[in-house]
Amino acid sequence: MGKLTHISAFRAFRSTDYTLYLTGRAVSQFGTIMQQTAVAWVVYSITHSAFMLGVTVFAEQFPAFLLSIFGGIAADRYSRHKVANIAQWLSMVQATLLAVLVLTNHYVIWEILTLSVLLGIINAFDVPARQAMIHDVLSDEEDLPSALSLSAATASLARVLGPALSGIVLEKLGAGICFLVNAASFGAVIVALAFMKQPKSAKPRHTSQKVWAELAEGFVYILRTPTVGLVIGMLALMGLLVLPYNTLLPVFAKIVFKGDATTFGYITSSIGAGSIAGTIVLASLKKNASLRKILLGFSVVLGVALMLFSQIRNFPIAMVFAVLIGFGTVAQFTSSNIIVQSESAPHMRGRVISILIMAMFGTVPLGSLIVGAASQKIGAPATLLGEGVLGLIISWLFYYLMKRQSGEPAIQSE
Repeated sequence: MGKLTHISAFRAFRSTDYTLYLTGRAVSQFGTIMQQTAVAWVVYSITHSAFMLGVTVFAEQFPAFLLSIFGGIAADRYSRHKVANIAQWLSMVQATLLAVLVLTNHYVIWEILTLSVLLGIINAFDVPARQAMIHDVLSDEEDLPSALSLSAATASLARVLGPALSGIVLEKLGAGICFLVNAASFGAVIVALAFMKQPKSAKPRHTSQKVWAELAEGFVYILRTPTVGLVIGMLALMGLLVLPYNTLLPVFAKIVFKGDATTFGYITSSIGAGSIAGTIVLASLKKNASLRKILLGFSVVLGVALMLFSQIRNFPIAMVFAVLIGFGTVAQFTSSNIIVQSESAPHMRGRVISILIMAMFGTVPLGSLIVGAASQKIGAPATLLGEGVLGLIISWLFYYLMKRQSGEPAIQSE
């Protein structure tokens, strides 16, 4: 790989399997963003209802939250490579069905919602398998922070650039083509999986345990491994009380900054740029870096940035803090994911990752409802200020519990 292997941020590329994995995922993520944008456009075109947009998002996310623990069991019990491969084929079928419905102009809202539920079910098994597989495809375990951070960086880049690409395709070619592009993008992952050489650690684990016993075993493991459990608990609290700040961004764009859709685009792009910068920092960490200190530091940055963004009315200055919001946000899941994957027993990794995913899928939508209700009562600026304060309180609580547990403010993940 040349000089890239000497740069810690890119050291994961030393593994050919990981390079294949990330390349396939990068292509697929842009397709996924295109589909999400197109689905929202189609649903709103049919219903002219913002509420139905929320229902559509819920239809996709709730099954992923509800079933992800079973996806984690599958990732531990069966070949993660095969689970991920099957999920890509099913996702391709789902996107193709959407394309056929729209291109033939024979679709109604219940069909779109049904296919959204189907995608949520597929993701419940796909995401735990893919996340656990990252550990398997690395040639050196010390490259895990780089690998997970680079994966998060490509996702952030897709979220920044994907909507613009989607808008162009929607305007020129229509939603049906967006769905076809997404269906084709899964082919990149399928091809990447086909060329991978799975290590011995990726072999399936044979067990006679019942599914419910394995489910319980995952939660018991979390309770008996408090260093991991506390990280997941912190993520759940942040997801419930802090991370749903994006619910209020349209209000800031239109009401606080008296702007329009372009203003909203500047805010989201600034946050996305900060996320990319944050993932680069995480990917550049040395092998002896204390990930919990990093997580705490990023969380404090997020809390302070939210507080200042909520009170500043000068738009250019506010964008500086929007970048810091994105910078602080990215560590919440990425650092937690690195800690969980580094410290979980190999045979439990899929289930622990699925519980981590549940902590995000379950708390963030619920937190959005709480944030929306609070904003109705006290206004968006005061609500966002409160989220920033809560972020600092949660960070302090996590610091206190870790220090009490180990005698140190953070435990190193090596």
